[in-house]
Amino acid sequence: MADNIPLQPVRRPKRHDSKHRNGCCPWSRCCGMGDLRPRTVWLGHPEKREQRYPRNVINNQKVLFNQFKYFFNLYFLLLACSQFVNELRLGALYTYWVPLGLVLVITIMREAIEEIRCYLRDKEVNSQIYSKLSTRGTVKVKSSGIQVGDLIIVEKNQRVPADMIFLRTSERNGSCFLRTDQLDGETDWKLRLPVACTQRLPTAADLLQIRSYVYAEEPNIDIHNFIGTFTREDGDPPVNESLSIENTLWASTVVASGTVVGVVIYTGKELRSVMNTSNPRHKVGLFDLEVNCLTKILFGALVVVSLVMVALQHFAGRWYLQIFRFLLLFSHIVPISLRVNLDMGKMVFSWMIKKDSKIPGTVVRASTIPEQLGRISYLLTDKTGTLTQNEMVFRRLHLGTVAYGMDSMDEVQSHVFSAYTQPTHELPASRAPAATKVRKTISSRVHEAVKAIALVHNVTPVYESNGVTDQAEAEQHYEDTCRVYQASSPDEVSLVQWTESVGLTLVGRDQSSMQLRTPTGQILNFTILQIFPFTYESKRMGIIVRDESTGEITFYMKGADVVMAGIVQYNDWLEEECGNMAREGLRVLVVSKKSLTEEQYQDFEARYVQAKLSVHDRSLKVATVIESLEMEMELLCLTGVEDQLQADVRPTLEILRNAGIKVWMLTGDKLETATCTAKNAHLITRSQDIHIFRPVTTRGEAHLELNAFRRKHDCALVISGDSLEVCLKYYEYEFMELACQCPAVVCCRCTPTQKAQIVRLLQERTGKLTCAVGDGGNDVSMIQEADCGVGVEGKEGKQASLAADFSVTQFKHLGRLLMVHGRNSYKRSAALSQFVIHRSLCISTMQAVFSSVFYFASVPLYQGFLIIGYSTIYTMFPVFSLVLDKDVKSEVAMLYPELYKDLLKGRPLSFKTFLIWVLISIYQGSIIMYGALLLFESEFVHIVAISFTSLILTELLMVALTVQTWHWLMIVGELLSLACYVASLVFLHEFIDVYFITTVSFLWKVTVITLVSCLPLYILKYLRRRFSPPNYSKLTS
Repeated sequence: MADNIPLQPVRRPKRHDSKHRNGCCPWSRCCGMGDLRPRTVWLGHPEKREQRYPRNVINNQKVLFNQFKYFFNLYFLLLACSQFVNELRLGALYTYWVPLGLVLVITIMREAIEEIRCYLRDKEVNSQIYSKLSTRGTVKVKSSGIQVGDLIIVEKNQRVPADMIFLRTSERNGSCFLRTDQLDGETDWKLRLPVACTQRLPTAADLLQIRSYVYAEEPNIDIHNFIGTFTREDGDPPVNESLSIENTLWASTVVASGTVVGVVIYTGKELRSVMNTSNPRHKVGLFDLEVNCLTKILFGALVVVSLVMVALQHFAGRWYLQIFRFLLLFSHIVPISLRVNLDMGKMVFSWMIKKDSKIPGTVVRASTIPEQLGRISYLLTDKTGTLTQNEMVFRRLHLGTVAYGMDSMDEVQSHVFSAYTQPTHELPASRAPAATKVRKTISSRVHEAVKAIALVHNVTPVYESNGVTDQAEAEQHYEDTCRVYQASSPDEVSLVQWTESVGLTLVGRDQSSMQLRTPTGQILNFTILQIFPFTYESKRMGIIVRDESTGEITFYMKGADVVMAGIVQYNDWLEEECGNMAREGLRVLVVSKKSLTEEQYQDFEARYVQAKLSVHDRSLKVATVIESLEMEMELLCLTGVEDQLQADVRPTLEILRNAGIKVWMLTGDKLETATCTAKNAHLITRSQDIHIFRPVTTRGEAHLELNAFRRKHDCALVISGDSLEVCLKYYEYEFMELACQCPAVVCCRCTPTQKAQIVRLLQERTGKLTCAVGDGGNDVSMIQEADCGVGVEGKEGKQASLAADFSVTQFKHLGRLLMVHGRNSYKRSAALSQFVIHRSLCISTMQAVFSSVFYFASVPLYQGFLIIGYSTIYTMFPVFSLVLDKDVKSEVAMLYPELYKDLLKGRPLSFKTFLIWVLISIYQGSIIMYGALLLFESEFVHIVAISFTSLILTELLMVALTVQTWHWLMIVGELLSLACYVASLVFLHEFIDVYFITTVSFLWKVTVITLVSCLPLYILKYLRRRFSPPNYSKLTS
């Protein structure tokens, strides 16, 4: 049998508009971005504002009930309205208005429920009560009543209601923690610092007594940066402090420790969280585009049939009115219930995914595209947290001449122990043997490296009561059992936990100091002079500390090897060892230090403070000052931490590969680490060759490298982001053509925008469906660009899962989501849509036969309730029950992923299957109508009775013919529909002769017509299954 021709409607144009991607806000129409200006905010005096600011209300409601944007809804509305014109009226008004009303009511109700939920969520947020400092004392205020300039008190575990500058905290250490997972998707707490000048005030009420203001930059979407200054005018001398991201409390974050006071600087549509809320692009499934394509063909057929009918009358009389009447008469060719049946089917498929106990915690956020999951050709996945667990385990400490693995950590422990127990003057150097000198050198180097790792981080130990010891006591005695580490990266926590395991424990930290405990129990105190936090641009973090016991000032820094190689002193082992460790799948950090004199530090601090106070180009000036320190640093060590694979990643990737899905890994990690993980996860099989694309910077280099790659066959490709950018700039078409032929592709050092660009290019170049899987904020753009976005809820928070169409808890659930639910959803939708079309074409064929027999009269065959009942209560339940049908059990679909491969060709819904159903409809409609005309005896109502009953029975038998696995609800649907028809005959005496239908004559005529219309199809189905069975039937037999 020849392959079906899959439908290829024109793919939707991709959106490239940056505003839509980066998001203005739900108010973007009324919020001109040009109106956003910097501001001066006086503490506690909202009345002193220099411009109008938006109200502090959250509004996530959409424009509702825009149902007539769809061509077919508008078409049916025009048909219904035409019945008010007497010349065009074909029967009772309700025959057109009731079906349209039913479709609109169901669709609007679905949207309205979503809208009401949204409104109630908004109302709950807007009505939350907060305390406000005022001249009358502390007063209560609703979140929606908060204004710019208000001093707001936020308690522990309370949501921050507006963007504020942090002025005071009740915590003794003078800082507070924020939970930011609802803002940036990261689950780790962030440390925030109050303005030093206001924190020193005796009480919070004193904030109203001082004359001070905050200068804040204009509102923007950057949640990771802020530029502003705090000025106190009545001080002596006046106080000026620079403000950065560390002094902010953004709305939608939650205070995790203490009670804080802040001054509101942005509200409403100017909040950072609101400006980052882009309305995600509404994804239209390929299946919906194909159904649209078919309905347009049907509409064309409707126009042609109407014109033919008028032409056969030789365009006599008012022929243009006749065309309109025939358009109305045959309007059932385009099924009005198709859209609503498919929408309800999608809701059922989404419900089934949510209720599947084999993939617990799966959430469907886009219920309009479940059948997309059944046709994925390319799967693009992140590495860290998606294929791996994002749970770091310390594996390697490398000092250049010596390396320590997991089996030799006791040596490190003994070196650290000896550094704090053996006095340095115990053995004079002259009498010490040479070996002792070497051992001391190694010992001191190990100690120095461990001390650096224990100091250069942003980790804070937090003490919690454990039932035996309360929090205050645990904090006072540094109780080990009550301590948990908080940080913004799991890498940092694993490093600090490792230093604890070898004897140097981080026991305390606040805004300005850090405490380490030695193996002997001695507490080492360090004053934190400066911190330079990690950013994705700098790829490094630094800290300047003063050892309280010696007064020494040391600058420690750790970062990625690519940036640290140019900062540390020349050495011959760094690059080689970084490569070796990366090949083992370890994430490598380079640790270095530099000792500073008091004069050097004072000079640096003066320049640093000056740079931080500047309002223009602040980040550039600050970076320049810091870079003046980052020269000729002493290389201490390399650390290697391992990110372990998630459960069942290998079998899942094997299933996807066997299903014909090509998997691409897009990661920001190093080339060696990415390649190692790809091999480890069996993304690249052991038998496959790997082509590592050489770094290229020019057009010529890219040309040569692409030619070298072209000569390789069945070879996995590994390429870095920089080389990828050059290739896409000069040879986009050639590169994508070669890459698409690869069994697997690994792109490392990828930026979030590059990930989205690769997805977009795959869609445009191949025309195939893509699925993107990720777990972090850096995967959101890729997830939103793909045809199907799947978010994994992981260590990096919920940002990816909230932006995705589907959210899973583990990568392994993806196999079942695609192989079982995706496959079933697509096959069921295809069957349902074609059956609804068949149902409409059957009755339209009968109308055409009837009109042509009666001299092409534009008179309806069925009127009133018959025509409404046909597509609703008489056939709706059995036809819709096709959403419960399945060809194989879920276990078989998982065991034989090759079954999924068949769907990639689009066979369940193609022009061939559509044509087959059209021919079946014409055959059955003609048989029923001609049979009724041949067998009727005297009255016209007998034709109606015989043909309509035969039509209902034919539809019920056709559902039974289509079903592959019976479900008890299908049987109930069939019997219920039949019972509804038989019961309603009592009330239909206006259209059907009630006495005639009780006669034997009626029964044998209906039976004969129904058998002639259905029996040949049953015989054909049997013969096809006998001599040319489909793949799935071989597995179930």
